Amino acid sequence: MSRYSELRDLLNSFEKDFIKFYEKGNKSAGTRVRKEMNEMKKKAQEIRKEIQIDSLRSFCYFDGFKAASAIPFVDGPGVPLHFLTGHCMLSKMKTLTIVLLPLAFSLGFKGEADYKKLHFESVVVDTHNDVVQRILGGEDISIRTHHGQSDLPRFREGGLDVEMFSIWVPPEKTAHSYFDQADEQIDSIDSFVRRNPREVGSARTAEDVKRLVKEGKFVAMLGMEGGHPIANDLRKLEHFYRRGVRYMTLTWNNSTAWATSAKDETDPEAKLTHKGLTSFGRKVVRRMNQLGMMVDVSHVGEKTFWDVIKTTRKPIIASHSSAWALCHHRRNLKDDQLKAIARNGGVVFINFAPAFVDSTFAEKENAMLKTNKARIDSIRATIRGDDFIRDQYTAEQLSREYEPIRPALAKLIDHFDYVAKLIGTDHVGIGSDFDGIHVTPLGMDDVTALPNITRELLARGYSEGDVKKILGENFLRVLREVERH
Repeated sequence: MSRYSELRDLLNSFEKDFIKFYEKGNKSAGTRVRKEMNEMKKKAQEIRKEIQIDSLRSFCYFDGFKAASAIPFVDGPGVPLHFLTGHCMLSKMKTLTIVLLPLAFSLGFKGEADYKKLHFESVVVDTHNDVVQRILGGEDISIRTHHGQSDLPRFREGGLDVEMFSIWVPPEKTAHSYFDQADEQIDSIDSFVRRNPREVGSARTAEDVKRLVKEGKFVAMLGMEGGHPIANDLRKLEHFYRRGVRYMTLTWNNSTAWATSAKDETDPEAKLTHKGLTSFGRKVVRRMNQLGMMVDVSHVGEKTFWDVIKTTRKPIIASHSSAWALCHHRRNLKDDQLKAIARNGGVVFINFAPAFVDSTFAEKENAMLKTNKARIDSIRATIRGDDFIRDQYTAEQLSREYEPIRPALAKLIDHFDYVAKLIGTDHVGIGSDFDGIHVTPLGMDDVTALPNITRELLARGYSEGDVKKILGENFLRVLREVERH
């Protein structure tokens, strides 16, 4: 296909998307837009006679609506830049101005219509979301909610096909057993699925995922964050597998009797009787391999990590971690750990938490919180619920104060890029930690912003095939491999 043909085809795609947009509100207006776009294509043909093709980005503004589309264009040596401007006066609508603006983008970077098409055609998986804590607080995520980062309508809007809901029992909650509390959290997701039978399905296998996605349903899966609900009992591990848990993070910040966490391994004041996996911890890993439950090394200490690598016979995952090389946080993975996961055939799912993405964020946040301490104390005093709920609500009330210190979206994409370049695109995925983090990077406010990852990866030159791997195919591969007995 010639570059001019690509220009023509992209213009056609561009036209269809905008016709669809306008016809929703006014068919006669849509007809006029169609006519204008036809005139635009004629002008493009005239341009072909005068110039070669390289790179162009188009910006379309309509009453505050903006779409950006990169389409091929070349401004050859000595050739003046060309601008195409069309005006469509629409009844009951403001003027639509279409401005085609030459920029130095590569042909590999597709336009708005193309990155969204790719995103929504792909199987998109997120391996870590803590919205269960909001459900426990009484929220109904079947409907659009007014705070937090997730709910069913927003999952759909963000093109998310599969969510692994985190079953996380705060270790300080000791009113009744961790085991029972974990069961209650699983009950809450089961209830969510039952209340939305036409839109949501529960998956336990890769084939379940394939079937439900084909049916057009949002897919709910379960991961357990922290091994403390199983205590020292493999029968409890088997119980949670039967209930649908398909990965277990061996520790949260708190160590278990059989595995030590990153927090405790790096804390000189932590009173540990051992570091790494005990003999029972190795039994846990082996039993997870036998069951077909993914071993998750996010949160675990380095000694535990390397003990897992020596013990496991199946690919492992890091469900929500980022790159230590870019941000020195105890929860991030060092290069030798990333390479070990790749050799194992596993996947690292990138965490969106600003403190894991940007090495300057924690200092900035601490200064901001100190400046606003009196206000924060006042806000928290009015909130019912545990510290998790208080932290989330307080952050929402401080959104203006957080805005200037939130990391740029590029900082987040840097972690995808770094890991992909170091160990390959077969070993990277999305592990947002939405609703487990109280603030997000700019351009990633909530789950509806997930298409921005697709856009930015394409902009950095990743092929559509590699982007699809990162969005979800890598997860499905590992899930299938772990399922094999």
